[in-house]
Amino acid sequence: MEAALKLDDDHLYHGGALIQIAEHEKFTAINTLKIGSKKFSNTYRINDDSAVFLKYATNPTPSHYEYVFTFTQDHISDLRSISKHCPKTYISLVCVKDREICCITHDDLVELIASRKKSKGSPEDKYNILVTAPKGKQLKVYVNAPGMKGHMLSLKNIARNAFPSVIFES
Repeated sequence: MEAALKLDDDHLYHGGALIQIAEHEKFTAINTLKIGSKKFSNTYRINDDSAVFLKYATNPTPSHYEYVFTFTQDHISDLRSISKHCPKTYISLVCVKDREICCITHDDLVELIASRKKSKGSPEDKYNILVTAPKGKQLKVYVNAPGMKGHMLSLKNIARNAFPSVIFES
């Protein structure tokens, strides 16, 4: 007899995003993303032409009400490799408490990181991508200027209803 699989938080929080993708009228297929023999964690191929990398943050910070999504060098390297094979690569940032999904492109992520590097004058081991979900307004995604909390670099406004349709646009 097989043992039951444990349900992890990422199953719960990524599952909400995956269901929205699967319910879209242009959806046809979803698979774990594999390139060659490498299987990418938390990344899915959608309809043969898109890749979606999922991250979640359960609660925003109390001080600035920002959801913090940390991208390590391994994440950045994996996403670079994925985008070479899937030019339509998206990063879906699940903001659990606000029940929102902020979806950006790989190019957006590269721009956010480049902005932080330029402001700091050197690369870092990891990067924090921040998302806020102000009531009645668009989602905001950005990085902070080094040493300056609340000073937004490369601010991007993302429509609350952009996900999952943005994944299926040409």
